[in-house]
Amino acid sequence: MYTDPIADFLTRVRNAAAANHRVVEIPASNLKKEITKILFDQGYILSYKFESNTPQGTIKIALKYDKETKESVIRSIQRISKPGLRKYSSSTELPRILNGLGIAIVSTSKGVMTGKQAKRENVGGEVLCYVY
Repeated sequence: MYTDPIADFLTRVRNAAAANHRVVEIPASNLKKEITKILFDQGYILSYKFESNTPQGTIKIALKYDKETKESVIRSIQRISKPGLRKYSSSTELPRILNGLGIAIVSTSKGVMTGKQAKRENVGGEVLCYVY
């Protein structure tokens, strides 16, 4: 049993990208599904599939690589708000990642969204992770 399932999700994706794996399989949860959808919409992963072959279900993520350099599109993916130290930001204080080149994934009262969307909708929340 792990205490931080989001950190486990991010670590599995980070390790699979570092090892040049094409597909990574992760135990599913609703929050992980939302993060996966955001990563797909922002172009960080190639595709995803939710499977319900176990009671919990799994998420299969096809990672995306650059055609010329064969490097992963995800350069860095890091957990910000941890169970021991939660990080919350108001809509005016949401961080800009690499001057707008990366994204912050934020859990708000209106659901999980990117930092830019949260700023547009004027809602703050818990900053889950940075991706660039």
